Amino acid sequence: MTRWNPTSYNPDDFGNRRHIGPSPSEMEEMLKVVGAGSLDQLIEQTVPGSIRQDTRLDWPALSEREMLSLMREVAGENRVMTSLIGQGYYGTVTPPAIQRNIFENPAWYTAYTPYQPEIAQGRLEALLNYQTMVADLTGLPVANASLLDEATAAAEAMAMAQRVAKSKAKAFFVSDNLHPQTISVIETRAEPLGIEILRGKPEDCDPSKVFGAIFQYPGTFGHIRDLSADCEALGKAGAVAIVATDLLALCLLKEPGAMGADICVGSAQRFGVPMGYGGPHAAFMSCRDEMKRAMPGRIVGVSIDAAGRPAYRLALQTREQHIRREKATSNVCTAQALLAVMASFYAVFHGPVGLRAIAQRVHLNAVTLANALRAAGAEVETDAFFDTFTVRVGVGQAGILAAAEQRGINLRRVGRDRVGISVDETTDEGVIARVLDAFGITDPAEPATEPAIPQDLLRESDYLTHQVFHMNRAESEMMRYMRRLSDRDLALDRAMIPLGSCTMKLNAAAEMMPLTWPEFAMLHPFAPQAQAAGYHRVFKDLSDKLCTITGYDAFSLQPNSGAQGEYAGLLTIAAYHKANGEDRDICLIPTSAHGTNPASAQMCGMKVVVVKSAPNGDIDLEDFADKAAKAGDRLAAVMITYPSTHGVFEDTVREVCRITHEHGGQVYIDGANMNALVGLVKPGEIGGDVSHLNLHKTFAIPHGGGGPGMGPIGVKAHLAPYLPADPREGAGAVSAAPWGSASILLISWAYIRMMGGEGLTQATRVAILNANYIASRLAGAYPILFMGNRGRVAHECIIDTRVFAEHGVTVDDIAKRLIDNGFHAPTMSWPVAGTLMVEPTESETKAEIDRFITAMLAIRDEITEVAEGRIDAEASPLRHAPHTVEDLVAEWDRPYSREQGCFPPGAFRVDKYWPPVGRVDNAYGDRNLICTCPPLEAYAEAAE
Repeated sequence: MTRWNPTSYNPDDFGNRRHIGPSPSEMEEMLKVVGAGSLDQLIEQTVPGSIRQDTRLDWPALSEREMLSLMREVAGENRVMTSLIGQGYYGTVTPPAIQRNIFENPAWYTAYTPYQPEIAQGRLEALLNYQTMVADLTGLPVANASLLDEATAAAEAMAMAQRVAKSKAKAFFVSDNLHPQTISVIETRAEPLGIEILRGKPEDCDPSKVFGAIFQYPGTFGHIRDLSADCEALGKAGAVAIVATDLLALCLLKEPGAMGADICVGSAQRFGVPMGYGGPHAAFMSCRDEMKRAMPGRIVGVSIDAAGRPAYRLALQTREQHIRREKATSNVCTAQALLAVMASFYAVFHGPVGLRAIAQRVHLNAVTLANALRAAGAEVETDAFFDTFTVRVGVGQAGILAAAEQRGINLRRVGRDRVGISVDETTDEGVIARVLDAFGITDPAEPATEPAIPQDLLRESDYLTHQVFHMNRAESEMMRYMRRLSDRDLALDRAMIPLGSCTMKLNAAAEMMPLTWPEFAMLHPFAPQAQAAGYHRVFKDLSDKLCTITGYDAFSLQPNSGAQGEYAGLLTIAAYHKANGEDRDICLIPTSAHGTNPASAQMCGMKVVVVKSAPNGDIDLEDFADKAAKAGDRLAAVMITYPSTHGVFEDTVREVCRITHEHGGQVYIDGANMNALVGLVKPGEIGGDVSHLNLHKTFAIPHGGGGPGMGPIGVKAHLAPYLPADPREGAGAVSAAPWGSASILLISWAYIRMMGGEGLTQATRVAILNANYIASRLAGAYPILFMGNRGRVAHECIIDTRVFAEHGVTVDDIAKRLIDNGFHAPTMSWPVAGTLMVEPTESETKAEIDRFITAMLAIRDEITEVAEGRIDAEASPLRHAPHTVEDLVAEWDRPYSREQGCFPPGAFRVDKYWPPVGRVDNAYGDRNLICTCPPLEAYAEAAE
């Protein structure tokens, strides 16, 4: 007889059943290994009671179905309009094949930054395509693999120009034809660096007075002019010529490189990436070859692997902020890799002929509209243009803008008497008719056949000549190309990525789905705010929840990366001190702080003073107190990461905050490790004045192969008046859009709402359990650094592999051997050289964690074989790792078996991941730098 047995299992409990990996029974098994009687006891042993919060996070959790229903309601509060505002943001068509196979595909959006090139060949090829596309279209030989947005890229270009200019001038010229938000961000960056900004018309620039100048081409109001004479004059004066430009326009217009430009910047947004109310979108930068070592951001290069086969890698990494710290070219950490990949595939999808056809259609539609307005008596100011022009309408401005809005069209308000119109890829006859109707013109427009581009500004050179841009564009071929590239990668959809400090956790499908809904994807960031009521409802609730989580009083959602958040937080502190009439410029940074901190402080004009760490990984309190006292009334801030980058909760954190405040400084707590704090500790209650939160870590925005990210900052009430300004309102902005990469804030909001307060707290607790489980299981085989005062680690642990160096085994050998086991390596040699920092996150299951432990123990056995002299390090599987399919089928003359080499413990057999290349030769790649798609002959030569 069947019994009715009620179950307590709730299949709709997202937090406990979908996001958190270990089941309750598995947690009990893990706690036994760890040696704790309960999860509560483990937390008591790990997190100092003196800093624990005394209030619970208590909002209810929503099921996936309930959250999506709420999201539909919120989306309905946004009004989707046809925005012809321009200003760097345009309607675009995302090819469905790219939307489905890239943007909505976890193989692409869950990948990590390609620091391990052997398991990132697919995304590296896509990014190399992006660099080639940018280099070709701008006419400059070297491009990076994306920056955060156009405005911040322009600010980076200014800083780069100061580094490379031969001129000793202290001023920088900013043309009035730049987009307003770009000017705002440049002015923000210039002020703490002591750079004087000179503004004026392009022809007003005096090259003898500046180290560089930036022009917009086409200008923000549509004007195009040949910049050759300007670039030549700047060059003769030893100054750097920068051009902010538009990739689609360059399909028709003379390229900046042909005009003598030194650096180009811009946004790849209109190459198939939705506006998303401001982002994320990949910015680009290209430059002359001799400037490449000064260029910020990541650069993909071509090298060879151990067998001499071509292989991609990140080149010139010695420029990066984690290595050079305050001497880095930039603090850029997150790029916009996923969006750069989308833009590159847009170029592959359409090819040069398709892009030219789109550009011609956009241009002729703009000319059609301008001609129709002129024919009806309107005063069109712009004669030569690509897609944008302005119309002088006098006192009729408000009426025309309102009439256009009634017809579903947003136009740009320019001054008090003009209207700006930017035509884009989505503009058709119906849109043109509605615009004309708003001007009171009912006659149909006559399609234009002649361009409004002067003959000497028409592009003459070819672009996108590499074979990848000339593929058969049948969708079947495109789909297979995308699949081939993704198959070369190891992303979170295949295996655990146990990276310390980077928190590669589950990015749930339900959180990602709304991003492609038109109500969120198609909004222009400068559209009237009333049209984005749904977005602002999300911003308000997200900010409120983050305040509750962190103990801060206010949030700015503008910073569009973690590094940008650091920069914004320090600028906020600097503005506060300045408002109080204090001249403070010293920033104390412990060696245990996050790697981008020193570079961010330097960008804010602060002098970095490094504080020692004690042997147990804590901040050396004596050294800290001494340096704080020496700084005295010059102490601006201290930057600490909590729990520390060493992976421990320091008992002394309140004392560090007290000492800082005693000397008048402000405490910046880096939010990189917030995954160990949510629900347990509020940084704003333990002495923090400001923190940035990596939403792409703790709050579930996917890493995307190197971005997108978001780094909003929370502050105590006294700092709130100094948060980043709206980029439309003058200096003070840190990003191009008022709410940064607004569309991906939806992911974190959905995560917070589905987890609920208790789910978020449980996630933190399980993250700490998973890390301590790994530390306990591996402690007998590997030394574990910095176990904390109670013998516990926080949410990550550091495995010390330096002890194996005497046997010839390096941290690289262990990292590459993990690839054979089907794992991405933990964070290598940071924060301690020669170590591995492991962070399992709460969303990894016990089975996957055990598989990783099995792999690490097997690697330890192989190290023992080397140490005991049974095999030489050079001949061992450790040194030959990773093993490819070609190794499997080739002649085998190694002293270990094929089985051991290719199918080590922990590796899947049926679903084994095979890296497409062997160990990549980094030195070769830097000696023979190739940063655009090489011709086929180069591959043949490498193979020989």
